[in-house]
Formats: sequence, structure tokens, C-alpha cells
Amino acid sequence: MPTMKAIVMERPGGPEVLRYVDVPLPEPAAGQVLVRAHAIGVGMPEVLVRRGQYGWMPPLPAIPGIEMSGVVEKLGAGVATLKVGQPVFVSARELAVRGGCYAEYIAAEAEALYPLPAGIDLDAAAALSNYQVAWHLLHSAPNGMRYESFAVTAAAGGVGSALVQLGKLAGKRVIGMVDTDERAAFVLALGADGAVNCVSENVTDRVRSLTQGRGVDMIFDSLGGPQFADQFERLAPFGMAVSFGFLAGPPGGDVIGAIRRRITDCLGMRIFSMHAFDQDRAKRRGVTEELFRLAAAGRIKPPIFARLPLAEAGRAQALIEAGKVQGKVILKP
Repeated sequence: MPTMKAIVMERPGGPEVLRYVDVPLPEPAAGQVLVRAHAIGVGMPEVLVRRGQYGWMPPLPAIPGIEMSGVVEKLGAGVATLKVGQPVFVSARELAVRGGCYAEYIAAEAEALYPLPAGIDLDAAAALSNYQVAWHLLHSAPNGMRYESFAVTAAAGGVGSALVQLGKLAGKRVIGMVDTDERAAFVLALGADGAVNCVSENVTDRVRSLTQGRGVDMIFDSLGGPQFADQFERLAPFGMAVSFGFLAGPPGGDVIGAIRRRITDCLGMRIFSMHAFDQDRAKRRGVTEELFRLAAAGRIKPPIFARLPLAEAGRAQALIEAGKVQGKVILKP
């Protein structure tokens, strides 16, 4: 039986549970195609899967991984919309199981795949799941609210760096919140209008200094935790804090007290999840296709922090957990 290399996890745990093994090479069924991987994105959803903390866990044992760029290797019966050799993007958001991409090959329904435009860099394409989240944070989470400026936590990370790039493309004033001077320089190089070192600087004073004392209209917070309530001190009147990740735990602190202390400023809060679009295929795919067009035109350029062999998936996830990544880590089969 033909085999391929893949990362398999049989139980939740540390990076060591990600095993690089031989597994059967899938055969595309009717309506499916076999995709040969070119690059595989690594992000927090897969880290949460590995820990057993993801709300949409694949059944174990599983091949994790939610995004892959590659080329069509083989067509199943009845497939006429794709051809062998065609570059495609695989997103597990379009699949029945949130996983399967940490592998040399994947068999998937042809209609679930994204044909890629000519000229797109396949390494960059493998990083675009972060941009899906960032786009919806910028354009869907506000739900029609007009805003001109925003700050983003973990601005040097995968979604953070995507927010910086897409925010500037949308004409917003962008402030990146980071934890080192090196990362501050990184987000400024991406185009941010300002950067705050949250370890060495007074964050509220610095944000207000960068906005002539007004504060920002929007804050996108991926950290949560007990410091979340402090974000309301950095908002302009009628501003909103959007929580989209719980890296430090659920958003906490005295949120109600923080809002009440500025009751006449009419501040707001929203918790956002990409899973809001699980049942809206047209919106989900339309945005993703637009991101491919922007990438092919060179208007967005996902920064690739490291390219590691597929066998080192555990190391790639450990880099993310250690907070050492600036941009995106991808795996190469």
C-alpha cells in the first residue's frame, strides 16, 4: 500500500505528542481530489488541538492542521472543476473535520478547495488563514461602527501582523502592542503608525500620547486575562474593545467597573469568533478569495518567520507557545 509522511497525534499533550510517521496515502473518492502539499501553516488553533482545548476537536487519533497550499495531484471520478497541477488552497474551515493538513497529501472534496490565482506565492498562501480572521475583525466585528483608529495586542504574531497590514490597506491608523523592542520595530516595518512595548512602557499613557490624548476607536485583543479590563482606559469616546482570543484566559478584570467609570463615553465590548461564519459559506469564501487576489497583486505580504520541515511540527508549535514568532511559521513537507 502506498504511504506518505504525516504528523499524527493520538492524545492531547505537549509538542512531543506530534509524531512524524508513515500513514496510508489517501485515494480520492468520487468528487474529491488528492492535493500534494507545498506549504502548511501553523497557528494557535492547532496548538489548542494538540492541548485538547479546541472547541472543534477532530476525533483522535488525528492528523492536525487547518491550512495548506499545494497542487492537485490526482482527480477523483466526476471532478471537472479542477485539473492536475493546478495550485489550490486547503482550509479545514471548509472540511467536515478541522484537521488533516499536517501531511504530505490530503484528499478533499473538490468544491471545498480554493483555486489559487496566477502569480500567488504558495508559501504566502499557506499563511492566509490569519488574514481571514483579521479581515473579519476589521470589517465584520464592528458591525457597521465607523472607526478611524485601532490598537491590536500581540501585533507581531500571525493575526496581529495581518491586522496591521489589512488595517493600513483599509486606511486606518494602527497601533501595535508588543512585548519587546524588536517586535515593536517589526510592526513599524509592517506599516503600523505606532508601537507600544507593553513590558517597558505605560501602555495607557503611550496609546494616548500616540493619539493626541484621545485614545483609539477600537482595540482588538487576543490575550484576554485579568488585564483585559485595562483596555477600556485606552479607548476614545464611543470606542469598542473586541476580544478574539484567550491566550491569557477569558477576558477578565473589572470590565463593568472600567466601563462605568467612563459611563459618559459610551464604551462597548464584543467577543468575536470566526466560527460566526461556519454556516455562511458564501461570506467565508468570498472574503478568502479577495485575500488571494490581494496577495497575488502584492498588496498584502504575509511575513514568514520560519520554514521548518514537516517533521518539526512540534518545534514549530513550541515557537508559537514561547511567543517567539514574528509573522507566520510554515511547515515544508
